[in-house]
Formats: sequence, structure tokens, C-alpha cells
Amino acid sequence: MPATLTELNVYPLKSGRGTSLTSAELTARGLRYDREFMLVTPEGRFLSQRELAPMALMRPSYDGTVLTVNAPGMAPLVHKVVDDGPVLDVIIHRHDCQGIGQGDEADAWFSALLDRDCRLVRFTGRRATSQGDELMFADRYPLLVISAESLADLNGRLDEPLPMNRFRPNLVIEGLGAYAEDSVRLLRVGETVIELLKACSRCVLTTTDQDTGERGREPLRTLATYRTIDQGIMFGQNGTPRTPGPLALGDPVDILEAT
Repeated sequence: MPATLTELNVYPLKSGRGTSLTSAELTARGLRYDREFMLVTPEGRFLSQRELAPMALMRPSYDGTVLTVNAPGMAPLVHKVVDDGPVLDVIIHRHDCQGIGQGDEADAWFSALLDRDCRLVRFTGRRATSQGDELMFADRYPLLVISAESLADLNGRLDEPLPMNRFRPNLVIEGLGAYAEDSVRLLRVGETVIELLKACSRCVLTTTDQDTGERGREPLRTLATYRTIDQGIMFGQNGTPRTPGPLALGDPVDILEAT
């Protein structure tokens, strides 16, 4: 069966719920609008579902001008992007970058939701991976690619199957085969080319139900039995754009170079 692109997901607010798209623009920094916003402590350290599982309940949408966020028990936040706010120094996994503060109203909304003092910032400036590729507020790489068959294989080992959103991929590809992404270096997806650089080491975030914010033991317990590589539990591949362009569900996928 020819391989095709079956899911496109963008995460406008880091650690918020993803937005499923039928088409997207792949830029040099990843999917347009992906991880453009982030919540930080007053000291500038990033916040994520790793420590605050209820962040899974934030449901953002973003059109380039207005960020709208829904959450249970809260009136929606409808926030017009601030371009001229204070530039704040922020930290992601010991890496320094900068964000534009988005104002007191947005800060108060998120602080009330999460019951802790936090700030909303929008990416600004330049941030590079260890290879010199650009990204915004993603952890270390601009893209995450997973084969649909990889999840099917995992679910065949679980008592209760899990949805793909536990793994927060940007692109899901069907037809490559289970874990075939591990042995690919270059993929052509539609008119774009993506280089897969490193297996993605999974953390406690994958044990968080993205609909309820509740935590369990899976899938890490099962993945650890057969996907532990170099002392990490691996699932999916981190990548970076090599040829930007448009993407759409149903785009054909070809392996240009295997590892």
C-alpha cells in the first residue's frame, strides 16, 4: 500500500491540546504556528504537562492574529496577539530564548486556570537546534513524525488501546509499517522534504489522558519492555524541514533515503 499522510497536528500553545488540520504550511521552523506560544513561571522557566497535567485541558486555536483558548470551568480566552510587549528571557530545558509578554489579562486567565502564577509569551528572535536548524518553543526539534502502524503495534500489546494524541505528533503517516520511521533519513511528503534526525525519547507526558488530564502507567510501562534504546524509551522520530511547502492530508509519502 502506498504511504500517505493521514494526520497533521499543530500545537499553538506549548503543552496545550493539539489542533488537527486538513492542510498546513511547512516552514523552515516547522508547521506554521506550532509552539508559537508558551506559559512560563515569573522567573521565565517553561511550564509543561510534565509537571502540570491539567495543561492537557487547554484547547487553543490560533489564526495568526487571535489566540483562543477554551478550558473546563472557564470563560474562553480570546486574546489578540501582542507584538509590542516586553521581551522576556525564557528557558526551555536549560536552553535560553525569548518571548514577548502577552499582557496581564492573558496572564491572569492562565494563572486562574492552573492555580499558579504564570505568564503567556509569544516566540520572538531566533532559536536553533544542535544541528543549526530553526524552531520556536518545541522542546528540541521542529517536527515529530510517527507511523500509524507503530501505534497499532503498541496498542496490540496494551490492555486498553490509546489514541495517537498521547504522543503529540505533527505528522502521522500510514503505509510505512511499524517503526519503519526508525530506519528513514529523508522523507518526501507531498512537495516537502523532511529529514528524520533522532528517535524521540518519551516521558511522563505520554501517560496523561489528553481529554481528562488524568495520569496512568501506560504506555511507558509497556514501551519500556521493548522500545528501550540507549537508556531511553523511544517512540516516533524527531525531524526538521529540508524543503518547506504545503502539506495536506492524503499527500503521498516516499522514502528518499534510508539509514
